[in-house]
Amino acid sequence: MKFINKYYFITLCLVALMVMVTTLSGCSASTPVDITVSAAGSLTDVITEINTLYMEKNSNVTITANFASSGTLQQQIEQGAPVDVFFSAAAKQMDNLQNGDLILVDTRQNVVTNSIVLVVPLDSTLNITSFEDLTTDKVQKVAYGDPSFVPAGNYAKQVFDFLGITTQVEAKKIIGSDVRQVLTYVETGEVDAGLVFATDALISAGVKVVASAPAEINAKIIYPVAIIKASTNVEAAQAYIDFLFTDEAKAIFEKYGFSMVVS
Repeated sequence: MKFINKYYFITLCLVALMVMVTTLSGCSASTPVDITVSAAGSLTDVITEINTLYMEKNSNVTITANFASSGTLQQQIEQGAPVDVFFSAAAKQMDNLQNGDLILVDTRQNVVTNSIVLVVPLDSTLNITSFEDLTTDKVQKVAYGDPSFVPAGNYAKQVFDFLGITTQVEAKKIIGSDVRQVLTYVETGEVDAGLVFATDALISAGVKVVASAPAEINAKIIYPVAIIKASTNVEAAQAYIDFLFTDEAKAIFEKYGFSMVVS
């Protein structure tokens, strides 16, 4: 009987020890979580840096970033791509997902603003100084994003419509699949000029800005973010979005030329 009691006592001690170890390990390490962030191409550099910082501060979080035109990302989400956070370069694509009941509406927030600029190759000698110059013989090719999928391209078309030069410019158009492709066309001299976001021009050493879009157009440019309804990591996704509004993230956005939305 003593042997049995002794054995029983030892067993209880071992069980208690295991419970204690499990509890302590749970306190010292957070559960690993993966977040997929689909962001507009114009956010590539700034979000890459923000994601790196976020993962440094949250060692249990792994962020997978997917960059493309906002329209392409919208289609991917509509087709069931596993995405937790969508960061669009325009309200249009976010509105489409909201109308399709594909985002958590309460998580939608406007984050930053941008502007559209006209750029030319750094060594250009064509003396292009305005959007109206695109209609002259100085310019043979003009690049901008596909207005159907690329927010920068849609804003570019709005600039042409606003200035009444759409027909003349469309005869010279070279369409890019996203704003970064347009930037490359200008950098390499494949086109005489292109329309990109100011933030894209800022990171390029191969182009120069010669004009900014009318204020009426630039005032419309807002980047919204939201959690996708199908996300299985809503809490972690919300924590990530919250980080976008911290002073640390704000400093990085401003470093790349973005301005925070004033609430």
